[in-house]
Amino acid sequence: MDTLLVSTAIPFVNGAPHLGHALEFLQADVLARHARARGDAVYLLTGTDEHAVKNVQAAAAAGRPVGEFVATNAARFRSLAAALGVSYDDFIRTSADPRHRPVVEELWCRAERRGDLYRAQYEAWYCNGCEEFRDPPCPEHDAPLERVAEENWFFRLSRYVPDIRALILGGRLRIEPPERRNEVLGFLAGDVRDLSVSRPRARVGSWGIPVPGDRAQLIYVWFDALANYVSAPGLARWDAAGTRRHVIGKGILRFHAVIWPAILLSTGLTLPDEIFVHDYVTVGGRKIGKSLGNAVDPAALIDRYGAGALRWWLAREVPRVGESDFSEDRLVAASNRDLAHGIGNLVQRVVALAARDEVGGAIPADDAWPLLIASCAASAEVARALDVLDLRGATEAILGLVGETNRYIERAAPWKLDPIDARPVVSAALHATARVVGELASFVPDLAARARSRLDALEPGAPLVERLDVGGK
Repeated sequence: MDTLLVSTAIPFVNGAPHLGHALEFLQADVLARHARARGDAVYLLTGTDEHAVKNVQAAAAAGRPVGEFVATNAARFRSLAAALGVSYDDFIRTSADPRHRPVVEELWCRAERRGDLYRAQYEAWYCNGCEEFRDPPCPEHDAPLERVAEENWFFRLSRYVPDIRALILGGRLRIEPPERRNEVLGFLAGDVRDLSVSRPRARVGSWGIPVPGDRAQLIYVWFDALANYVSAPGLARWDAAGTRRHVIGKGILRFHAVIWPAILLSTGLTLPDEIFVHDYVTVGGRKIGKSLGNAVDPAALIDRYGAGALRWWLAREVPRVGESDFSEDRLVAASNRDLAHGIGNLVQRVVALAARDEVGGAIPADDAWPLLIASCAASAEVARALDVLDLRGATEAILGLVGETNRYIERAAPWKLDPIDARPVVSAALHATARVVGELASFVPDLAARARSRLDALEPGAPLVERLDVGGK
């Protein structure tokens, strides 16, 4: 069976995880759970990027050894993934996992044998936040850029621009949404220069992987970090996968849609098939970021409101294109409206009717065909929406089926019928509600499991979802 490889980007560990990291965890997890539910073999990879200069600087500012510092913060990311219910299969730490360094060195040597690496003098503006040379001002970070002049190793990125452009235009490398695809094509149409892929040890210290054959230089974070996608599964498994899908934020699109494919072309490895790109969650209209001082702690939100409420808000309220401003009021409103009042009440209602009328294995009523067709259509729409990373569209389809089921119950009014005539009506409502719960499982798995148990037992009980208040459960 072909395997679907799904990966998040691996975040820097110079600070604690914020809500943007939770968003990416959630999106990748939904895609993985949905594929598994349909019988696909899935390998979900996440982890942490630990050889960045900013990690070294943050450790120094904290007065701690860098290895200890990054290990502590990496554990916080792993804990967040667990608290959020992320069903990852692998978690790689680039400074500590023994699989990683040999693969980075192998990719470097392959590129060097190909003639794609050379040394050159370089002077440019450098953004420590992005770990990238770029023209000022940086659109991602408020801090001023640093002027850096040094001799580094360079990768012949410009050599692969025509190939990458052809791969994108031909559909071999799919980028969703189209707005991001067009952004990459626009970049490729410009002056794409070769890429600095090392840093002098004298400037950045010893934290990192030395350049093979040149210990005075360390492999730069992006050539190192991007390799995690193949070092974790292994080169053979990466090449043999049926689909290789990256889930990333728009701020690192160019690294994944241009630099990473160029490295793979240079080293003779298979390219990713799909790059799914999300926009940012904002707070007060600004991108969330550790360096911006407006980070929201997702672990605290989970403690306060539960993982289900946070998972649902991230799926339901963040659009495919464009940013969504977070507040606890909005999180609470979405949970109360959609989970407690919408899905939770539907399950309660249908279970109560089924328990009263002893539905058993009754065949759905003849007039229920529109509802049953709507159930199938909802599943198809969820699949279509997730195929383009439209989690909001997928949740809209689920809620649409909730509404259809409630309207069918109101029209058929089984409480007005004798038990024998009511059974086919309630059976149809049960079928549709089970479909709602089945699709919900990718988004809010704990709630879906409780709802499934209630539907199986057909025993009314306490509300499935408690209403939330801002500030606490």
